[in-house]
Amino acid sequence: QVHLVESGGGSVQAGGSLRLSCARSGDIFRLVAMGWYRQAPGKQRELVAQVTAGQSTNYGDSVKGRFTISRDNAWNTVSLQMSSLKPEDTAVYYCNVRGYSDPTRWQDYWGQGTQVTVSS
Repeated sequence: QVHLVESGGGSVQAGGSLRLSCARSGDIFRLVAMGWYRQAPGKQRELVAQVTAGQSTNYGDSVKGRFTISRDNAWNTVSLQMSSLKPEDTAVYYCNVRGYSDPTRWQDYWGQGTQVTVSS
């Protein structure tokens, strides 16, 4: 079973930067991707950034050019460097791991979330 713990959230002024980190523990048969999602009050959860097993990356349109995702080779850590932060980036950010528990079944694993607040 995969366990995820986020860190690095906090409060920052618009234009500032934050780095979020997610530590993974527990084993899994096959890891597919790691990433970050966020959810603001009254809004749906949305993809922020994702890095796949092939090291390709995907970013939400609203964060392209401002955020950068990375992971280590052992899949133990995934980080999100956030720059030029805007008030609309305010949300709870969730670490996500997608993987196969066996060759036929996959599922998403989630961290508890970390709050990011950007003030104008």
